[in-house]
Amino acid sequence: QVQLEESGGGLVQVGGSLNLSCTVSGSIYRFTVMGWYRQAPGKQREAVALIAQFGSRIHYADSVKDRFTISKDNAKNMVFLQMNSLKPEDTGLYYCYRQTTTGIDYWGQGTQVTVSA
Repeated sequence: QVQLEESGGGLVQVGGSLNLSCTVSGSIYRFTVMGWYRQAPGKQREAVALIAQFGSRIHYADSVKDRFTISKDNAKNMVFLQMNSLKPEDTGLYYCYRQTTTGIDYWGQGTQVTVSA
């Protein structure tokens, strides 16, 4: 049973930074991509960033480009999301996910990010 656990969320002021972590456990750390979605109250879930396990493929939503950085540590089975210059519209529940060749198969429980004006 694969488990994804996020951490690092919290309350931060506008312009501040947070670093989210996602730890994969319970199975072989193998995926096509891993990434982050977020969901704000009353809004649909939005893809934020993704990273391939091998190679250099990385993708960001336009809304977070040049502010967020996704990275991974394959040796520690972890994926990270460094978030800088945070804005109120970045507020939401951030979910980590794992995607294999057949699609997204596991999600974390989410970590709350709140950016106060």
